[in-house]
Amino acid sequence: MSRIIGKVILAGAGPGDPELVTLKTLNYLKKADVILTDRLVSPVLIDEYASKKALVIYVGKQCSKGIHTPQEKINELMVEFASEGKLVLRLKGGDASLFSNILDELQILKEHRIMYEIIPGISAAFGAAAYSGIPLTARNYSRGLRLLTLYDLKNIESKQWMDWASTSDTLVFYMSGQRLKTLANQLISNGINTDKSIAVIQQATTPNQQTKIIELKNIDSVDFPSFDYVPTLIIVGYVANLHETFSWIKEQDSSTSYFDNHNINTESYAS
Repeated sequence: MSRIIGKVILAGAGPGDPELVTLKTLNYLKKADVILTDRLVSPVLIDEYASKKALVIYVGKQCSKGIHTPQEKINELMVEFASEGKLVLRLKGGDASLFSNILDELQILKEHRIMYEIIPGISAAFGAAAYSGIPLTARNYSRGLRLLTLYDLKNIESKQWMDWASTSDTLVFYMSGQRLKTLANQLISNGINTDKSIAVIQQATTPNQQTKIIELKNIDSVDFPSFDYVPTLIIVGYVANLHETFSWIKEQDSSTSYFDNHNINTESYAS
């Protein structure tokens, strides 16, 4: 008798606002047997929409605080539960494919012949830009968009810094908040037009969102924001100057972490 193999759903849960999730992901939330959720997934999604019979396992990463679930462990959990015939929902913050370890997960699922689906989500770049009133490719302001990260700072070559400083594209940097000063200084030293600005958007789309615009021409008099381990997105370009005109939400003064204050503090919701 052949064993029943389950299925794994790799889904993006959006950048923080629980209403920014697709109907497809929401439907899987309601019927999944097991939910493997990242740290930056809105806990409201779990609280309000997950089946009360579902096993919810937190597999988040926050290396700066020593919180880390090895990718190998996440892979093992997906294979273990799917091999038991269960429907597994792997929830990722933002989009499922952008700056995530989805390739590792796809490879292990293919290796074990486990069926899967990939469901896109609203990435932090698009959520942060929309909620801060910054049109990323506004006509006459930007010719294109680049999605980047500074995680491997020491291996960025001088020609790359020169290209970033001279391009008319909007630059969006993920996971780079603690390298903000280095980013600003390198762009300036490589000749970026100082009429451009840097938008620093923290905890985008949540009630704790904060946006700070740093004008490069005034960089010497700027107080850089404190990051305090909260998710941060950086937008560089002329479009950042549009925030003051088109911002549409009232932001909070508090830098309290929305995710840490609301996160599920349990490994299981199983009743």
